[in-house]
Amino acid sequence: MVDVLPLVEARLRSALGEPDARAAVTFLGTDRVEVLRFRDDGREGPLVRYATLGMSAHPMTDPTATLADPVKGPRAELVLSVRAGLAETDKVLRPLAVLAASPQVEGVVVAPGASLDVGGPLWPGAPFTSVLVAEPGGLVEDLELDEPLDPVRFLPLLPMTPNEAAWKRVHGAQALQERWLTHGTDLRDPSRASVALE
Repeated sequence: MVDVLPLVEARLRSALGEPDARAAVTFLGTDRVEVLRFRDDGREGPLVRYATLGMSAHPMTDPTATLADPVKGPRAELVLSVRAGLAETDKVLRPLAVLAASPQVEGVVVAPGASLDVGGPLWPGAPFTSVLVAEPGGLVEDLELDEPLDPVRFLPLLPMTPNEAAWKRVHGAQALQERWLTHGTDLRDPSRASVALE
């Protein structure tokens, strides 16, 4: 069996640079999940990006499957980008690790368009308690693995307010993303208000 995590970390480094911090979280009965922090002093102001490392060690299995396939199945890691210095966003490490462990713990398949709820603020004072899983391929390209392994996809997470999450349940992920786009919502603002939903 190939150990995919060194390949995943190498892909993250090539796309995002050297991580300036990392933390590890282990949940009972699961493998360790690390969260790496990357700084980006981009044209749009300083950003901090958090990427999970460990979720892709095993393929995600359809919860209705009677037997988990140890080889085939989708693999992913999560990436969250926020503006630096505006909130205590480093406290997002544990919620991110919880989300990354959810395929092992709860047998869920995390895919674009899904909502993931952390059951509390993403960080202290955050107006967000859940995230929308966006389409991969923009920031970090998929990592192709040797057959028969599926590629590792790096899924961006977009924080949602409770109102946005409720609206998305009714109207769908595409409609919410279009509303954000129409209103010019800065999805990286860690203290932004909910988009107008009327």
